Amino acid sequence: MTVLKTSINKDDSRFITNYDYNKSLNKEIQSLISEVKNKREKGLIEKHKSRAKLLARERIQLLIDENSRFLEFSALAAYDNYDQNFPSAGIITGLGTIHGIETIIVANDATVKGGTYVSETIKKHLRAQEIALQNNLPIVYLVDSGGVFLPEQANVYPDKDHFGRIFFNQATISANRIPQVAIVMGACTAGGAYIPAMSDESIIVKDTGSIYLAGPPLVKAATGEVVSVEDLGGAKVHTSISGLVDHLAENDEEAISICRNIFEHLNITPKQGLSKIASEDPLYPIDEIYGLIQKNLSLQFNMYEIIARLVDGSRLQEFKSNYGKTIITGFARIKGYNVGIIANNGILFSESAQKATHFIELCSSRNIPIVFLQNIAGFMVGKEYEHKGIAKDGAKMIQAVATANVPKFTIIIGRSSGAGNYAMAGRAYQPNLLFLWPNAEISVMGGEHAANVLAGIKMKNPGSPILSTKEESELKKNIQERYQRESSSLFSTSRLWDDGIIDPADTRDVLAMGISMSLNKPFPEPKTGVYRM
Repeated sequence: MTVLKTSINKDDSRFITNYDYNKSLNKEIQSLISEVKNKREKGLIEKHKSRAKLLARERIQLLIDENSRFLEFSALAAYDNYDQNFPSAGIITGLGTIHGIETIIVANDATVKGGTYVSETIKKHLRAQEIALQNNLPIVYLVDSGGVFLPEQANVYPDKDHFGRIFFNQATISANRIPQVAIVMGACTAGGAYIPAMSDESIIVKDTGSIYLAGPPLVKAATGEVVSVEDLGGAKVHTSISGLVDHLAENDEEAISICRNIFEHLNITPKQGLSKIASEDPLYPIDEIYGLIQKNLSLQFNMYEIIARLVDGSRLQEFKSNYGKTIITGFARIKGYNVGIIANNGILFSESAQKATHFIELCSSRNIPIVFLQNIAGFMVGKEYEHKGIAKDGAKMIQAVATANVPKFTIIIGRSSGAGNYAMAGRAYQPNLLFLWPNAEISVMGGEHAANVLAGIKMKNPGSPILSTKEESELKKNIQERYQRESSSLFSTSRLWDDGIIDPADTRDVLAMGISMSLNKPFPEPKTGVYRM
């Protein structure tokens, strides 16, 4: 395999400028993530703790194996909404290991509006279930929720992917013989009562856990019956009378211990085979990536330099190195795992699309997961390229990505625009995981192009007033600023268009966890549709 050589000069002023900018941007994002994890009103924490309850993240750390990592998803969900009153959308989801078994964990954060659900909470919960189903992973639900956030009921209750979809997914997951365990550690109200009811096994904490379709105030209003929380749906009721819950715990710690005991007897099937050798560090320091990414993403950066800092030994067995050079394809190792790499090194032409399609077919036939490194402005446009069949060849690549039988992992490390987003396994193409670097930008086109297009259309509309040069400039400026804001990584991750923003230096570890996770589900036989030749 070819060892990738580096040609960067760390003393170059452009490298230093890029490094300082991207390092600072990453620090800012990590600071925001820390804030949403830890910043709560003191009174809320005290009230929660006074009930002898652990905080949601404390519960997770106690649940997963000691000294193991919890890979959290979408920590900045709902970041710029609800006056910042729903940090992490009030729910924590991610990947952890319990007795060595890779597991999806969904934990309500009762210090955020009582663990109630807004639109982003539901989207985050559903995404966690989707990852579990796609990768054949058990789920643990740490339930402490008041159900739907009533002021937002129109945005969370009736539609296909609203609150009810959680329970539809539970039924589907169960039908696929994927274990689900629920620990009721607080309120479990209304439709939320179906979470423990539809899990394989459920645990409830004495005095703090409760399950009911309607709480005491609603019961009184509907039937006139006066009943306490404990008598209506407390731990004793559901472990001794209704039979809804299987295990009674004295406190959070015991409940988590019972859950870990359950995992000792899950009888998980062997993983999908994938070549893995001893991990080897890249030849070059991974933090040099900060200096390689251009501060101005309209300027191209050398993807070979990025790959050299992500793959084992900085080695890449490149495929079709002299053809379709604006895309890089090849085989490598990440933390010892055998992977295919597809990385943009410029705009996509017909040759690039054909090359990528061929490579995806190779990975599919050999059962090798694919890592997509996105920095793409889109496909080439213009008369010459339309005549050469750019749409036809782009369709081949998109179809190959959509029907690939192997796990896909997407890291957006620069721009992600146009149909290039789709062709490089964007969110719509169901990669097993999709993460952003802090500098990432996602939009249908760049802000400058959008400003020129939209301003041109507006000025050509019949009846539109003729704009002065100053007015035209102001219009374009406003459009460009809007695109800049809406294409940012923060805007994307707040809306769960991804699984989170990661530190570029953490990319190898995140990908290795994702690849290992994906091997819990056997890869199906490869199949494709009709390629228009």
